[in-house]
Formats: sequence, C-alpha cells, structure tokens
Amino acid sequence: MSTILITGATSGLGRYVAFELVRSGHRVLAHGRDAGRTERLVEELRAEGEAEGFVADLASLGQVRQLASHVAGACPELDVLINNAGLGFGSPDAGRELSADGHELRLAVDYLAPVALTRALLPVLRANAPARIVNVGSAGQEPLDFDDPELTRGYSGVSAYRRAKFALAAHTFTLAEELAGTGVSVNVLHPATFMDTTMVREGGITPWNTVADGAPGVLALATRDLGTGRYFDGTRPARAHEGTYDPEVRGRLAAVTDQLLAL
Repeated sequence: MSTILITGATSGLGRYVAFELVRSGHRVLAHGRDAGRTERLVEELRAEGEAEGFVADLASLGQVRQLASHVAGACPELDVLINNAGLGFGSPDAGRELSADGHELRLAVDYLAPVALTRALLPVLRANAPARIVNVGSAGQEPLDFDDPELTRGYSGVSAYRRAKFALAAHTFTLAEELAGTGVSVNVLHPATFMDTTMVREGGITPWNTVADGAPGVLALATRDLGTGRYFDGTRPARAHEGTYDPEVRGRLAAVTDQLLAL
C-alpha cells in the first residue's frame, strides 16, 4: 500500500478521494490550509485507517517548500503525490488578486505551488520508485501570454484559471520526459466538469457533476500504472490543448516558471 500526499484534502474532491484512499488501506497525508479543519479531517480519516495532517497556505511559496520539508521528514516513504488543491474562477465580480509573494493568485496556487511542491518532493519520490505524481487539471485550458504571464492586462478569473491549468498540463508533459527511466510517472487529468464544490458554486455556476463523479480518474492514476506524460478526461485517455504539446511553448513556459519561482 502507498503513502499518498493529497493537497486540498479538507473539502470537495480532495476530501472524497482522501476517504476512498484510506478505506483502501493506503496511508493518507492530508494537506489543508486551515489547521482546525485539517485536524478534524485527520480525526475522521483515522477512524477508517492511517492518516497524518499537514497545514500550509499554497499561496505562499515559502509555506509550499516548508510543507515539502515537513512531509519528507515525517514520511520518507512517500510514493504518491496528488496535486489537487486549487482556486476556481472566483466570484464573477472579483478582481485580480495577488499571492503572498505578489504573483497573480490563480497562477500561484493552481500552477506555481504544485510545481514547487513537486520539485521539492522529487528526491523522496525518486527514492521510493515506482512512484506517481497526479496533477488535477481541467479541460478548460487557455494558452499563456508569455509577455504577460501574470495577466496584468484584461484580467478575468476564468482566463486566469484556464491559463494556470494550461501551464500545469504543459509542465506535466515536460516533467514526464525529464523523469523518463526514473520510475516516477506524472500525469494530468480533468476529473469531471463543474463538480459540486465550493469553487464551482463561488463562480456562480450550477454544478453538473458530483465529486464522486470526479474521483475515479484521480484514484486510478494514484493507484495504478497508467503510463506517464498523459492527459485523461476522467478515466479516459484524451488530448490536452494542442499548445501544451508544442516544444517551443513548453520551453518558454519552463523559462518563465523558473523566473517566477526565483522571484
């Protein structure tokens, strides 16, 4: 059985997946932003199996790196990372927001945080190969404007979210190539469209699916060998936005990502 870190585990899809995993006999490392909610979740999970809690605000890259350090120290046998936490479109009237580091908030939480967390945990994952990285993306993807990656002009929460998810998919494919032969797989998926979550309702959208509809794809990628460098729509292999496969786009994204993480 695996030791699995899942970010954004205190609500929505993350919470559902955490219970499914712990009931299957896996050890779940549940990340949350709020200490009280994380503690309560871990108590509930422990009634079903093995669980630990970790608290960090993913809008702070410093806290993301601290999270990785705490997980690596406490659970050196970690072999699965599920980057699930994220921000949606925001409320329809919301303006552009910034992270603790001054980055556009959706880019920070939905893209930079999973990239930074993954990088920091790679030594542990590689040591425990075969290991898996699952990036929870979205079918809603929109190419980044490399002249304005932080969306300072013509901001829209929908665009900010979709650009972050485009970047996450492209990054997944690049990372899969880098990790070829190491025994660490990395895949990205669209779990289900407009699940019944706080994120979706906050955007003023009537949910189309339940979190239970979105869970099978995440669970499959976390617990089964389904290859690497792939994009899934639920449990079905699919194609991400064509731009995410473009070597030039991926090269520019890697350079911009390194700049933003170094700021």
